[in-house]
Amino acid sequence: MLCLAVAFLHTPVLAAVAAEETPLVAYGARIAGDKARTRIVIDFDRKPDFQVRYIAKPDRIVVDLPATAFGFAADDLAAHGLFEDIRYGAIDASSARIVLTTAKPARLVLSEIQPDETGKGFRLVLDAEMATDAVFASLVKGQVWEQAAPASVTRGDRVEVPNPAHSGDFVVAVDAGHGGIDAGATGAASKAVEKDITLAFARILAERLNKEPGIKAFLTRDKDDFLSLSERVTLARQGGANLLVSLHADTLRQANIRGATVYTISDTASDHMAAALAERENLSDDVGGVARTTEPAEVTDILIDLTRRETQAFSIAMAKSVVSSFEGQVALINNPHRYAGFQVLQAHDVPSVLLELGFLSNKEDEKLLLDEAWRVRIADLLTEAVRRYRAPVVANGG
Repeated sequence: MLCLAVAFLHTPVLAAVAAEETPLVAYGARIAGDKARTRIVIDFDRKPDFQVRYIAKPDRIVVDLPATAFGFAADDLAAHGLFEDIRYGAIDASSARIVLTTAKPARLVLSEIQPDETGKGFRLVLDAEMATDAVFASLVKGQVWEQAAPASVTRGDRVEVPNPAHSGDFVVAVDAGHGGIDAGATGAASKAVEKDITLAFARILAERLNKEPGIKAFLTRDKDDFLSLSERVTLARQGGANLLVSLHADTLRQANIRGATVYTISDTASDHMAAALAERENLSDDVGGVARTTEPAEVTDILIDLTRRETQAFSIAMAKSVVSSFEGQVALINNPHRYAGFQVLQAHDVPSVLLELGFLSNKEDEKLLLDEAWRVRIADLLTEAVRRYRAPVVANGG
């Protein structure tokens, strides 16, 4: 009987089922071409299904795959030709993604699966060629994203959050921007990525805040995980946060611009730079494969609207507290309090600010962002800002 059972397990049908349940293996990759045409070839052990999408600002070509183990060396798929950055990895337990950031607008003129001549498997062939801005814009506009809601996607273990109902503490959600496949900006000189810088600083800030009597802080992510913008807001609300601080370190085309900036939410942007930054940050969900949705109908309720207005006033008060704490101590951009429609700041009942610690496109800022002593100093100043903001809020029963 045992022999029969072993033999049964090796039937072709069960072997096929087992293969479907295991991740694909991408065991080889290569890239060649120039800034007019570039070809990418990826070798798989089995035939993969795939889907191509386009994302703007920055321009990216996204290839969605089933669960895949990427077994080739990173240098085999180093950015080249039309692509200035290439990233790949898991989205969740059942899917993976390749994100190709283009140096200029580009489109795929060929994207197909071909059998390997040796019979070892299949290869994905992607042929890209340069395109006009208008052509790329039409590709972005003409597609439909079909993605499960964030709540149905497994993102891994979450950070334990305090229960403010029992502690009575002032709770701060510290949000390290970007993460996982969404790496954010890249340093001009060091090539350090924004997601690592924000996480390192978030850990220091949370640790510093937790030393303050009456203040408890928690991280929305404590590892290199992708979180959608709505997940970040939901985690803050579920943790009973009295304040959300989202941390970022962006890049600008003007390398001479430097300094910290604090943003609050507004339907109308304070300036073109704030509007452009909000647009880039709001595309974070696209990189992670999360469909953007319209604002829920509940915001039309007059009580919700009144709460939102009060929350916005508190957010502005926190922004002013940060600027006051930083002035004379830290380099600030001109007009350091700005505002725009950041989705991560959209909680109607949680005062929220987005802090650009500095710009990775500026050499002086980049050096400071990577300096441990500077991070501790900024964390202390931010803690002072939270302490100053908290005092009247607690006194008024907020």
